[in-house]
Amino acid sequence: MSFKMPPITETANGDVRKVGFELEFTGLTLEQAIEPLCSSLGGQVEQRSAVEFRVRTDDLGTFNIELDWDFLKRKAKTAWQKDDGHQLVDLLHQAALPVVPLEIVSPPIPLDQLDPLNQLIPALRKAGAKGTEDSVIAAFGVHINPELPDLTATTIHHYLKAFALLQWWLVEAHDVDPTRRLSPYIALYPDAYVKVLLKAQATDLDQLFDCYLKHNATRNRALDLLPLLAEIDADRVRQVVDDPKIKARPTFHYRLPDCRIEDANWDLTKSWDLWCVVEKLASDPQAIETLSMRFLQLDRPLIGVDRKVWIKEISQWLNDRGWA
Repeated sequence: MSFKMPPITETANGDVRKVGFELEFTGLTLEQAIEPLCSSLGGQVEQRSAVEFRVRTDDLGTFNIELDWDFLKRKAKTAWQKDDGHQLVDLLHQAALPVVPLEIVSPPIPLDQLDPLNQLIPALRKAGAKGTEDSVIAAFGVHINPELPDLTATTIHHYLKAFALLQWWLVEAHDVDPTRRLSPYIALYPDAYVKVLLKAQATDLDQLFDCYLKHNATRNRALDLLPLLAEIDADRVRQVVDDPKIKARPTFHYRLPDCRIEDANWDLTKSWDLWCVVEKLASDPQAIETLSMRFLQLDRPLIGVDRKVWIKEISQWLNDRGWA
């Protein structure tokens, strides 16, 4: 399957927008996962430590592949640099493999060059990679990092409103695993923030920062804005959320989709194409305002907006337009 294109495919300076993917899975060792990555995309392997590798491809750039445990990565890097402590690292590595996911992190890839990624998924599946459904304790997912068309307050505001209007529907459309729904990692925007957001007719960057950080001072959001805000003003973000995992970049960090790599009918287009529904709505300010007014009309004291009613209504609205 080919990746759908969003309505806006270029940045303000005329470059093709880019998107990065982060894929979490288990069932393989690092060495076993490197082979399908290289066979499907080509590339040269560079070892960074016992639990971190890079694969430099000719066409797409450099992929990172690692065991997703910060404590072990720090220990492994120190052991690699000092050539000491390897035994402890090996013990921790073996203990972590059943429960800590491996993660492949792609470079930012232009939207018109994404199709080769779908060679990677069946190669990993054939090698034995397992996704979300393979673990009852680990919430493995796919993270999507789409570059924005520009970093103006208006554009960011449109995307935030579009996602807020769609977030309940997206959980159902992605069929997010119950384990991940209960985890803290992909929490939706709180009702109080959604109401303030949808009532705002316009905003500037100061207002956007203040409102988002007041209600979402955490990385654990289905649509995490902290990397984007850190790209604009890192000091302002770190005054509120001092987390070394926040990496500044001109992208959203969309964390909602499951990794269903064990499913023969699944590939990255499934997750990306649903994100493109957000892209479509974000590019239609009139539709955003119409839906915002309708959402707020449905709000009731104490009980808020009935989630099932809104999902039904937004589903019909999207179907009428052929967006979903």
